[in-house]
Amino acid sequence: MAADRANHVLLPAFDSWRSRGLTDMIPASPVPGSFDWLVSVFKSHRKWTEIDWKTQRFYERGLALFANQKLKDGSRAGSKQISDFTKRFVDAVYAKLLVVEDHEANGAVVIRERRRAANASMTACRRAWFVGQRAQEEEVPTVNPFSRMGLKRRALGQPVRETPTATWDELVAFRLAANRLGYRSVATAALLTWEWLQRQEHVFGAFEISHYRPNERPNSVRIVHPKNGEEAWWPLFDETGEPLFPELMAELDAIKATKVSGLVFRRDHEHRRSRIQLPWITERKDLRYLRSVVKKIVAAAELRSELSFTSFRHGGFTEGADSDLTDAELRAAARHRSSHQLPTYAKRTRKQLIAGSKKRREERTKATPCRTLERPPNVT
Repeated sequence: MAADRANHVLLPAFDSWRSRGLTDMIPASPVPGSFDWLVSVFKSHRKWTEIDWKTQRFYERGLALFANQKLKDGSRAGSKQISDFTKRFVDAVYAKLLVVEDHEANGAVVIRERRRAANASMTACRRAWFVGQRAQEEEVPTVNPFSRMGLKRRALGQPVRETPTATWDELVAFRLAANRLGYRSVATAALLTWEWLQRQEHVFGAFEISHYRPNERPNSVRIVHPKNGEEAWWPLFDETGEPLFPELMAELDAIKATKVSGLVFRRDHEHRRSRIQLPWITERKDLRYLRSVVKKIVAAAELRSELSFTSFRHGGFTEGADSDLTDAELRAAARHRSSHQLPTYAKRTRKQLIAGSKKRREERTKATPCRTLERPPNVT
């Protein structure tokens, strides 16, 4: 989840730098032995193909940020031979990357810190060096100057920046507003990310009709986590045949009845140049249009302006913790493999998924009736 927060903040910033020509200066044919060459080795290695697209994009921006840093002699850091790299040199470049000058409309120069971006750049460079050393051990020095830099996530005295987390009441209000505005797919998707703890890239870019109650497994849904490659068949009914997600299943059943294949969630309105409903996610895996729609719905629902679609996934996690889910049950739901994300490793089982879903639903019913989730009218 920490990586999600970093990506959420950094990717728009990196896009901004690209628009200013700050990330497109790496030569197509780099000089052998240079840092630019190391980047090309990394991106041609099989390890690169095993990285999910979002992390690839994350690494590309970080590598370019370091490579395009101008040195005192006017050259780029990327043109420097890696055999000449020292820890002192890397630390000096990092210090330069930590701050950036911005020019305001009145001409004033404002110096600000960009610690997240600088740290992300060092992370990408460290990974590139390790992969390059395995691929070209004779040319890439064994000592990685990007390792053990002691990077701090924030400056001394800087407050912790927490991810906005939605409450159940806010989810209900958001869904009502989304349906009122005609964004029924977003309303259903918000409930899905809350219930199944799915990242928005999966919800809008990978979740297909064939994943939900296929003929061969009509009582399950196939959940895939693109970030870590984990997947599972999530049970939709308990041992007695009672539905675990009645509201969500009713809406997904209605969608499945009108579609044969393809992505479950598409834009609710026809495109101005096409009668076919387009996916929310673009071919470049971009969700900027969705984010603008979510902000519109949040405003219409009179909710906190800092809420985003990701806030509902975090809300689902919080509900799980409040429902006294065990570490095993949370890990089973989120498909986390590392003990860094959850403190105790445990095997994921169907029993854990069912038990966790029941606990969360019971927690909701303890509150007043107004917090229950009504099925939106005329779901199509």
